Amino acid sequence: MIEVDEYIKSFPEQVQERLTAIRNIILEEAPQATERICMRMPTYDLNGKWLVHFAGFKKHIGFYPQPEGIAAFKEKLSDYKTSKGAVQFPLDKPLPTDLIREIVRFRVEQQKTYGFSKRK
Repeated sequence: MIEVDEYIKSFPEQVQERLTAIRNIILEEAPQATERICMRMPTYDLNGKWLVHFAGFKKHIGFYPQPEGIAAFKEKLSDYKTSKGAVQFPLDKPLPTDLIREIVRFRVEQQKTYGFSKRK
C-alpha cells in the first residue's frame, strides 16, 4: 500500500530495513489482513479487527500486538521494554524476527479462535 510505503521511506535506511522486515512478516503470516495507516502508524486488520501495528522511532521500533500478544509472550519479551499492549525493539540490537513471527501467528490464531468483538 502506498501509504505504508511512504511511511517506511520517511525513516533512515537502517530503520526502513527493520520496518520492512516486520511488514513482510505480517503479510506472510496474515496474507488476508488489510494494511492501512491508523494513529499515524502501519496497522493491520484481520476480519475488521486490529491485528497488530508497528512504528519507527529515533531509538527503537514499537510493535503493538494488543495486550493479549504482550501477555502471551511476557517471558520471551522480558529483555525488552514493554507496556500493556506494546514492546520496544531497540535499534542497537538485532530485530527478533522469529519472535515477531510467533506473536503475529498467535494473534491470527487468537482472532480465529476467540472472534474478538469488532471495533467500531
